[in-house]
Amino acid sequence: MFRGFMFERLGKLFGSSVSARTATVLLTAGLFGVAHYADQGLAGVEQGAIVGLVYGTIFAVTGRIWMLMFAHAAFDLTALAIIYWDLESKVAHLVFK
Repeated sequence: MFRGFMFERLGKLFGSSVSARTATVLLTAGLFGVAHYADQGLAGVEQGAIVGLVYGTIFAVTGRIWMLMFAHAAFDLTALAIIYWDLESKVAHLVFK
């Protein structure tokens, strides 16, 4: 809902050109990242900004938000399961050998 609201509002402000959509993606990704600082620190900001860039770009191209909402929920639930079952170091070693 954050992305849909922000894209609609910033679209009114910036317009619908490619450069305006690019600015909107960059701005919303930055805000999305910063929103994760209080709970997750700098690592959460970095992760949120990267995911925000990917999801924002997909939304800017497709205009469809439901798939991204489900993907975000799946991402969060997977992270929660990894933390709950104490798999963080195993997953980190698998990804960052």
